[in-house]
Amino acid sequence: MDYTETDTTVPERVPVSAQADVVPYDGPDRRAFGLRRDTAYWRRRAVRRNTIFLTSLVFASAWALFSVWLSLPWLSDLSNLSHPLVALSVLTFIAYVPGFMNAFLLATLALRPAALKEDPENWPGLSVLVAAYQGEGLIADTLQNLAELAYPGEIEVIVIDDGSKDATFAQAQACQPMFAGHPRFSLRVERMARNSGKAQALNHGLAIASHSLIVTIDADTLLEAGSLNSVVAHLYASPPQTAAIAGAILLANPMDSWATRAQQWDYFHGISAVKRMQGIFNGTLVAQGAFSLYRRDALEQAGGWPDTVGEDIVLTWSFLRRGYTVRHAEDAVAWTHAPQSWGALSRQRKRWARGMIEALAIHHNLLVKPRLSTMFIYWNLMFISIDLAFTLAFVPGLLLAAFGIYWLAGPVTLLVLPLAALWNIVIYRIQMRMLRRNDIEMKKSFAGFLLFAFIYPFIMQPVSVWGYASELFGRKKEWQ
Repeated sequence: MDYTETDTTVPERVPVSAQADVVPYDGPDRRAFGLRRDTAYWRRRAVRRNTIFLTSLVFASAWALFSVWLSLPWLSDLSNLSHPLVALSVLTFIAYVPGFMNAFLLATLALRPAALKEDPENWPGLSVLVAAYQGEGLIADTLQNLAELAYPGEIEVIVIDDGSKDATFAQAQACQPMFAGHPRFSLRVERMARNSGKAQALNHGLAIASHSLIVTIDADTLLEAGSLNSVVAHLYASPPQTAAIAGAILLANPMDSWATRAQQWDYFHGISAVKRMQGIFNGTLVAQGAFSLYRRDALEQAGGWPDTVGEDIVLTWSFLRRGYTVRHAEDAVAWTHAPQSWGALSRQRKRWARGMIEALAIHHNLLVKPRLSTMFIYWNLMFISIDLAFTLAFVPGLLLAAFGIYWLAGPVTLLVLPLAALWNIVIYRIQMRMLRRNDIEMKKSFAGFLLFAFIYPFIMQPVSVWGYASELFGRKKEWQ
């Protein structure tokens, strides 16, 4: 095994510009891996998908209209105290829009069709890219986990050390014996000459990868035994224009701190539910770098990973802009190590917020693209206003309400709570059934759930506002 120190220059065939010229997807014959289904099959799936979308939309709209009707007295009082537009804006983003979102999620998950998944006759080779920076404490566990997977095809693991100053490179080198006796698995370790960012590291890995299917995981990610099989089976059965399959991310360290206890439920409930919903409509908005499967030709057509804070969301939106679809494999589980302190968590979520703003700025044309997933782009856009209203109106409103002044937080606010509670019950049952089917055990903290439900938003939504402001004012960007 040769370990080489490489220059950070990305070869010309993998450009990294996030604003590369859009070359649209050119039809299903492009696919080299996947089932061949006739047009009638996909037409039936589309009819079912459109029916679910419209039913969920009607239910969510009805709930929103009911909320508006019930809140008319409060809206009138608030208008008299401020201005009608101010009052309508506040109520829209602290009550009406969140209620619509919860109702749409609930209906979609209740009506969801069976997942598209089928094992291929011949399992394809995979190139697994592991971008690592200052990861000496966890990289060995990640590589041991990969070496022990029972994937039926070939696996080429490529670790790209992005100029770490610790022993990440040496630790990765020392893992070579884990792969030496495996007939189908191999390990290659590369070192970038200097720290250039996660996108550059992944693009270097893509340039030297051997296979047409690319998997990315983080240096602190552990895969469940059947996760690679599952994500490949989802791609095999997906529509031919599918560019990527996002795996399901859960927490590997939920009991490390109160911050991780709360994050466990954010991943298990919030993130998983939204990805499930988006995947039903072929519009998953983030094929996250922590664990996703990509078609190499789609990656190269999109110009590789862009050099941005949110390289995974910008890349995913680049796929959608080109006419590709992105789906979600809810049973392809990966365990990631979450930030243990509130400060580190805040910095991570700030980066996520900045990544969404980057994606909107680069791929704003998606807002007028005629497809079901376009609604989810607007959905993300609404979070900016929701976070602002929550931080600048709802939080002060709660303080006023504590003194009996219901100008900003009033009775209609409670309308969000029963629907949110019902949604949490539904997604919990769905997630637990998935874990049981796959013999996956997960430690759960009830205290962490209470923290997630009642305290977590008061920390994370202001942090998101901080991230939006940082992007707006061009603050320095970091990936790690």
